[in-house]
Amino acid sequence: MPESVSTAVTTLPTLSAQAERLIELGVHELAELSAEELRAYAEGAHRVGVDGDVLLAVHPDRVPASALASLLRRAGKPGFVVADMHDVDDFAPVGPMELPDTPLYVVTGLDRGDDMANWTPEEALPALTVKDRTPLVLTEGIHWVLQQPEALERNHCFMTIGSRLRKANGTFDARTPAIWISNGTGRDGRERRDAPKVGWCWWGNRHTWLGFASATGRRAS
Repeated sequence: MPESVSTAVTTLPTLSAQAERLIELGVHELAELSAEELRAYAEGAHRVGVDGDVLLAVHPDRVPASALASLLRRAGKPGFVVADMHDVDDFAPVGPMELPDTPLYVVTGLDRGDDMANWTPEEALPALTVKDRTPLVLTEGIHWVLQQPEALERNHCFMTIGSRLRKANGTFDARTPAIWISNGTGRDGRERRDAPKVGWCWWGNRHTWLGFASATGRRAS
């Protein structure tokens, strides 16, 4: 793909605005939460000083990636999961990462990882660990694009290597999840050109147009 200059990702909406966005999309119902519960969580997190460059996330046990992906929109087109990733919801947090054991939590200090474009996931993970950063899991990446669609740009998309699929023999599947923009080729179908796309790349492959999304941390409130 040709290179292009990345535009700056703007500041995330407030937590209250993010809660309203999820309510508008019906995410609270998928998570079996009331709109009032979602609003109260956002307001409570704001009161304890959690706001600004912070993402409101629903735990993947409540709303899996497959359900969130269809809510994405770009150029008026809905998001989708690639045909050969029917097991997308089996990709789970791995390594030292532990998500808060609560229906709702916040993710702090998001970075798209543009500086790691053309790295392999195998190279990126230890580099992020040295920086004391945690890679995003797939549902967090989708939440980010739901709240801030401009986080997904042509030639500046990202992988979410915090999610892996462990096989029955205990080893990891070589696929690693990513979120990018469809070109409308192959099994995607021409009608999906420019739509947000949840797909995968091999653990040992490089892609000049994929960074590695990460955060400084997660907290329940």
